[in-house]
Amino acid sequence: MATFSRFGLAICLTVGWVSFSSAARPSDDYGIPQVAEINEQISAVWKDYGISPAPEAQDFEWVRRVYLDIIGRIPSVAELEEFQRDRGKDRKKNLVEKLLNDSAFTEEYARNWTTIWTNVLIGRNGGLDNNSQVSREGMQKYLRDSFARNKPYDQLVREVITSEGANAPGMPNFNGAVNFYMDKLAEDGVQATAKTAQIFLGVQVQCTQCHNHPFNSWKQDKFWELNAFFRQTRAQRDRGMEANNAMGMAMSLRNVDFRGESGNPSQAEIYYELRNGLIEVAYPTFIDGTNVNPNGMVSQVNRREELSKFVTDSKEMQEAIVNRIWGHFFGNGFTKPIDDMGPHNRASHPELLTYLGEEFRGASFNIKELIKWITLSQAYGLSSKITKGNEVDDPTIGESPKFSHFYLRQMDAEQLYESLIVATQAHKTRADYAEQERLKSMWMQQFTIAFGTDEGDESTTFNGTIPQALMMFNGDLVKEATSVKPGSFIATLAANGDDGKEAIRHLYMATVARRPTKNEMQAAGILVASHKGNTAAALQDVFWALLNSNEFILNH
Repeated sequence: MATFSRFGLAICLTVGWVSFSSAARPSDDYGIPQVAEINEQISAVWKDYGISPAPEAQDFEWVRRVYLDIIGRIPSVAELEEFQRDRGKDRKKNLVEKLLNDSAFTEEYARNWTTIWTNVLIGRNGGLDNNSQVSREGMQKYLRDSFARNKPYDQLVREVITSEGANAPGMPNFNGAVNFYMDKLAEDGVQATAKTAQIFLGVQVQCTQCHNHPFNSWKQDKFWELNAFFRQTRAQRDRGMEANNAMGMAMSLRNVDFRGESGNPSQAEIYYELRNGLIEVAYPTFIDGTNVNPNGMVSQVNRREELSKFVTDSKEMQEAIVNRIWGHFFGNGFTKPIDDMGPHNRASHPELLTYLGEEFRGASFNIKELIKWITLSQAYGLSSKITKGNEVDDPTIGESPKFSHFYLRQMDAEQLYESLIVATQAHKTRADYAEQERLKSMWMQQFTIAFGTDEGDESTTFNGTIPQALMMFNGDLVKEATSVKPGSFIATLAANGDDGKEAIRHLYMATVARRPTKNEMQAAGILVASHKGNTAAALQDVFWALLNSNEFILNH
């Protein structure tokens, strides 16, 4: 192993990488009115602030970005070359349509968005404990089926909120959607209340459990009125069915009659205590003040059914999901955080947020349509290059995002894993879905940190800490990726019998989606020469350096 030269090349890549961009050109809206509206409203803000946007991203840079964001991995060399062969003016639109709708990508699309939403709904650690009430496999199966069929978002929300049944595949009455609530019903459903509002409505009400919120209009009564919708919900352990949920407890979620805290089912109230010690009463009431029949008998009123109608009919839901999806593709939503919306936290582009929410509802809550509008917008297609004309657009210092350049961000750990698999061509011999997820979960546990807050917060990215860096430098996955054993990716490249130049070009395309510069080719040539004819060892060092470069780890 040429350790010094390997680190030297890695440093060269890390420090010397810049974004290569073409000259700025007006962005086409592809005849899609929603794309045209996004372009118009975003550029209006640039004009207001005197901002000149970054030039357009280079083609391969954009292709790498859209693969990462839509299907959760970088493109293969063959996929890059296929895009290059398409010379039509609509080739970006064609690629987005292909990633979203071509059956060849259905499994990867569903896998990526299942990963994203599993982490949103139950967390990266959810269901990984042997004593967990949550079946991660069950949650993933429900979501994977939903995204593979492109289930409308309002239907997904309704199914999750009203879910009943068993948590694990193979159990009678299995319904994977119940795993969202399975571990959130303790203490009278406090977490169920908080997470439902936060994820599906984009409002954070957890602070109002004990007192009025000091910074926004949420009051303590709103929390408990929302909480009353969950008092008919019970989780119970299904003893004797544990074999069906190898990673945790076999559980079922069901609706039960709620007779109220005073024992009168026709007026099934709950009580909560104010900070001054006084006791108040609450009945099921939505956040807009609309209430339902307070009867606690399920045969009379199914409270979660009623809640699902309020949520899916609300302006809050449509804007919350637009904000979340926008934040996924840009690294910043219209608010920060994305799930704390309201008058106290003004959106950066309020008219655009409202417009996209209404259009999303008008498109029957088709998530793929929303993704298409965003990824074909001018702002999404910009370079990450910071210039004098857009340097004021810096959300990292608290400025509201103007989306005048693409915001650099590190890959999610799951994206990194999938990209390593593709870069080394290991995806060509992958096991079945269950085995893939098992191996990925084992790898992910090295990068996931639960901070132990009341909200169960976790780290969400490969964030460059020393242990994580060492895992990249020396971990089993990278060791396997850069192996020179017979039949390995590197050994196959080295066996071509040339001077290694074509293999080096291939490694650059496979990892950072571009061809090496003249200086990089010269540095690699010196490295090859230093190995005195051992091309495989030289390629191993180049590949290792590329995999550990900022340019590989960053989404740019």
